[in-house]
Amino acid sequence: MTIAGQVADPSRLRLRLTVGYDGTQFHGWAAQPAQRTVAGELTAGLRRLLGPDVDGLVAAGRTDAGVHARGQVAHVDVDARAWQRVSAGILRRGAAVLPPDIALHACGPAPAGFDARFSALGREYTYTITTPAAVRDPLQRWCTVDVRYPLDVPAMQSAAARLLGEHDFAAYCRARPGASMVRDLQQFTWRMVRPGAIVATVAADAFCHGMVRSLVGACCLVGRGRVPVEWPMRVLLARQRDPRVPVAPPHGLVLERVTYPADSLLARRASQIRSAGPRSVPPTPFGPRPPGSGILT
Repeated sequence: MTIAGQVADPSRLRLRLTVGYDGTQFHGWAAQPAQRTVAGELTAGLRRLLGPDVDGLVAAGRTDAGVHARGQVAHVDVDARAWQRVSAGILRRGAAVLPPDIALHACGPAPAGFDARFSALGREYTYTITTPAAVRDPLQRWCTVDVRYPLDVPAMQSAAARLLGEHDFAAYCRARPGASMVRDLQQFTWRMVRPGAIVATVAADAFCHGMVRSLVGACCLVGRGRVPVEWPMRVLLARQRDPRVPVAPPHGLVLERVTYPADSLLARRASQIRSAGPRSVPPTPFGPRPPGSGILT
């Protein structure tokens, strides 16, 4: 049993985990019946180490099928005595029980009040694309999306910069009845890391389902010259899903890191996010939208 991110039973201990994974062979993070998932494999591995009394595995962000992570953060509640028995060499032990496409980077007792999801201040993703100008690297094919056309990176950057700030991102998210789609988009940049290889960095306080991949897809339409740089913002202001916005493939997306406040503020942050009502922004008029494309590649 937990209260506001704090383990109430003194015989229980909350662990904070930092995990990386290759999402290629997973049906996303969240456990699903008869499907291979990150949460399912990680829970099974932890139970091999700590016994069956492993409960409440929660991630900072539930990644979709095919999406990768370098810095996913999660928490789990375990028997305190079991932890004491295996805590020495936990990373080595974890490597022995986890499949090769999951890596346990850090594992230890969480600070008081820590909740991987609700204590988080922000999440940062990258998305990597290569165009025909790039020298293809077959070793990167699982985490890079190859497109068959050139992209105008400055135009994509101009479009992305217009989307920064707190907005209702319903136009770029999968609808959830009764859920707020208001998010604070803190960073959205595009840069050429080598000839023909482009990386987007996207950071926000939180993301709704499909948001990053839809934002990437809209900017790729701009980069192809199919729509003007103002178009992604027009879509945003419409506040309804636009079928002309392509959803970028999942395998180019990587959860890089999750940020948290100082330990003394973790419980307060979790309590604030849990108790906050739906955020909203005032209606904004929008202009006509030009035709777009429903595919990225």
